[in-house]
Amino acid sequence: MKFLGDFLPVLLFFLTYFAGESQPQRAHEIALAVLGGLSRDGAIPAELSSILLASAVAILAITVQIVWLIARRRRVSPMLWTSFAIFVLFGGATIYFHNDAFIKWKPTVLYWIFGIALLVSDIFMGRNLIQAMMEAQGIRMAPTLWKRLNLAWIMFFWGVGALNLYVAFNLSRGIWVSFKSFGLTGLTVLFVVIQSVFLARHMVEEPKPGDGGAKVPAGEPRRP
Repeated sequence: MKFLGDFLPVLLFFLTYFAGESQPQRAHEIALAVLGGLSRDGAIPAELSSILLASAVAILAITVQIVWLIARRRRVSPMLWTSFAIFVLFGGATIYFHNDAFIKWKPTVLYWIFGIALLVSDIFMGRNLIQAMMEAQGIRMAPTLWKRLNLAWIMFFWGVGALNLYVAFNLSRGIWVSFKSFGLTGLTVLFVVIQSVFLARHMVEEPKPGDGGAKVPAGEPRRP
């Protein structure tokens, strides 16, 4: 359920864009009426109507999502706050300047921020964020393995960020919208599956009472 909630703004972005592309004249009329006052000169280029409407819908969706969580006194995760800030900043710039380069950069900036956060936290704060999240779920591994997993996530975030830029600025806008909506999500799911295989090979269950001693995490030598 949480995954579906997080994916909703992306799905609405995709649906709005291609709905606009299927009816370009109607999309332009709506964009002028709804977004004209938000652009720097009141103009909305017809060829950008769909992407501007999609950006506005995605901003609205993630805003409603956060308001709903706050209203229900649920915790808004730092990741969701970051996504919200990046969406508003780059989506808003896309609408104001009616330039889709901003929204094309948005996924890359978000992924690179996540990668930098993992790196900075590990090097300068001595805190492995991946380890902290996984250990909160009862997963235990040797410190060296946590470092390898943290590095893998850093490389993944930076890699898909670079891939997004390639697709965004070398292929058509429609292909990029599809890639942003489903390609990036699919790559993330695939990486999580690979991570699960890695964890299954190396994780160690918590010792139960009366087991006669704690188990040693994989990759860590036993002490006499």
